[in-house]
Amino acid sequence: MGLLSHRVGRNEIKPGDHIYTWRTVFTYSHHGIFVGGSKVVHFTPEHNWIGNLSTEAMTNSNPTTGIPSTCPTFPDCGFRQLNSGVALSCLDCFLGKGSIYLFEYGVTPQVFLAKVRGGTCTTAQSDSPEIVIHRAMHLLQNGFGNYDVFQNNCEDFALYCKTGLLIAERLGMGSSGQASSVIGAPLAALLSSPLKLLMPSPVGVATVTAGVYCMSRYATDIGVRSDVVKVAVEDLAVNLGWSRSTEEEVDEGTSDEQMVI
Repeated sequence: MGLLSHRVGRNEIKPGDHIYTWRTVFTYSHHGIFVGGSKVVHFTPEHNWIGNLSTEAMTNSNPTTGIPSTCPTFPDCGFRQLNSGVALSCLDCFLGKGSIYLFEYGVTPQVFLAKVRGGTCTTAQSDSPEIVIHRAMHLLQNGFGNYDVFQNNCEDFALYCKTGLLIAERLGMGSSGQASSVIGAPLAALLSSPLKLLMPSPVGVATVTAGVYCMSRYATDIGVRSDVVKVAVEDLAVNLGWSRSTEEEVDEGTSDEQMVI
């Protein structure tokens, strides 16, 4: 366990684990659920799908959908449903040239606050590996809605698969610790800036800024938030309003028929 993240070897991960890999010199991380058999289910923007694959996996890929037709090891690598960002990739293609890091669950508040970066752990408890894999495979077939960097990203997907917890009001920040870090850092600097007039020591200001940053991350952690609900994966579409458009289309179609009659 490190202050930045928890790096592990391939032989250390187990089916149902939430894993991630750092991209572009630790600027951001990509998350997924390891489902066994060297396969990972993960969530990504559709337009970034090609960019997240290794060069080998892109060979003969479909230029319209970006779904690779071949992989050096697994023929089904890159499978996803049309218009869905949830994909099944082999571990090599998921990692690219990166290493494996294990997302930690059920950590103490002290450990959470000690982490330098968000998106590496949570105080929330994980469900059993069987339930986690069931959620991931169900979402592979049914999707996880539209990708949004701050409200519905790859970490949000993995967190839901592991815990079944969903933010009740999906109008603000999602459950992603990585996204909260992006917002928390400038917020901490803004809130602590008036202290420069009261604290002549730069060390004191830096300490307060770091404290505000850590507490802002902790306040948005899915394990301590009060606005989360446990939602069965089979009911996820209804809770997120994904079926609304279909129901409206049916109602409109019925109304049109009634008008014609």
